[in-house]
Amino acid sequence: MSTLDGDRWSGAENLQARTMEFGLRVVRLYRALPQTGEARVIGNQLLRAGTAVGANYRAVCRARSTAEFIAKIGIVVEEADESDYWLEMLARAEIMSEKSLASLRVESAELLAIFAASYATARRRYKNRKRKQ
Repeated sequence: MSTLDGDRWSGAENLQARTMEFGLRVVRLYRALPQTGEARVIGNQLLRAGTAVGANYRAVCRARSTAEFIAKIGIVVEEADESDYWLEMLARAEIMSEKSLASLRVESAELLAIFAASYATARRRYKNRKRKQ
């Protein structure tokens, strides 16, 4: 168990809160983007992917089977990876400074690592269980 805001939360509740906060940070970044065409296009992509991480993780938490869990966590991995891509694009296109994006990129990378590991573990266990049957 981990502690968040002084309360005891399960790992899933902690990740739900963390992905919600990530999405909110993406929304705030989107609002701060310059009003240029390229910033708008990249920002829209980031907004969609960054908010989808938490929305899809909530769906993972309600998966009715292992196969459904694996499919849904795979989507979370894709959205987290895409979010990181668009954050990198903002920096490389010099729309936002790398320094201003640094903490959000760190969080993006951490979330991606957590979900990718969960996906790999779930797939491995599922395959091993299927072999034993």
